[in-house]
Amino acid sequence: MRLVFMGTPDFAVNSLERLIADKHEIVGVFTQPDKPQGRKMKLTPPPVKQLALTHNIPVYQPDSFKNESQLELLRKLNPEVIIVVAYGKLLPSYVLELPKYGCINVHGSLLPKYRGAAPIQWMVLNGEQTAGVTTMYMDRGLDTGDILLTKETQVGENETAGELFDRLAAMGAELLAETLEQLPQGIQRKPQDDAQATYVSVLSKDMSVVDWSKPAQQVHNQIRGLDPWPVAVTNRGDVRLKLFQSRLTDQTAQVPAGTVTLADPKKGLFVACGDGRVLQITEVQMVGKKRMAAGDYLRGHAMETGTVLG
Repeated sequence: MRLVFMGTPDFAVNSLERLIADKHEIVGVFTQPDKPQGRKMKLTPPPVKQLALTHNIPVYQPDSFKNESQLELLRKLNPEVIIVVAYGKLLPSYVLELPKYGCINVHGSLLPKYRGAAPIQWMVLNGEQTAGVTTMYMDRGLDTGDILLTKETQVGENETAGELFDRLAAMGAELLAETLEQLPQGIQRKPQDDAQATYVSVLSKDMSVVDWSKPAQQVHNQIRGLDPWPVAVTNRGDVRLKLFQSRLTDQTAQVPAGTVTLADPKKGLFVACGDGRVLQITEVQMVGKKRMAAGDYLRGHAMETGTVLG
């Protein structure tokens, strides 16, 4: 099919790669403007732009679509369908109504649950056991369009948001391919039930500090859901530790929440939570240092049983 692709971050790369592999006629890629990144704030192109340029696909980076500023360009490109995957901009009516087959979005949740930003991270933060991806027709609302196809997967007990993100990105690409294959023959559209809808916000560093008085499952979900960003953190005295991996245990301890019940380089780091259950922390990082196994950290920074984190 003749199409335009709109996307920006890593999540969209899998879908663009699949469209290229399936030899669709991609007449243009729209992505967010380059942004400064890293300590040196070097101007860096989005991942989607980098992929498009390696395949000699024209790239467009408009600041906005206000006042039909891109209408003439899109008319010249004349796509049969516009594919949108984590683009980061709401599209006005003149874009949505232009292609023959409309605008189709790949969304990282089982709509109508988890509309909005960061759906994958919030699924992990909320302890969902089932996740998935959805393709839908886009309308003027935020993730409110009619559903085309969905695909489900089970979330691992210790799976992080980053790991689930990678799996759903690949699943989304497969679902997009199936959607485009069926599109010319027609796919039954399923309107979303707004009564079942939930909206989630972007993540922030304000969510990072662990409250050990919460149940172990909730702390575990926080550590998983904030990996790789903004990352759960706790304080050991005046030292801040980032927490990347954890495991639920069958152990219990009648000690104040946040108390270290065992800190052994061979056995690991174990911390009591508010419900009395003990959580194992398996990967940590000191500020300015490399991420490492908790045992390796303890070899160089001994910690006594009874230490209270907070």
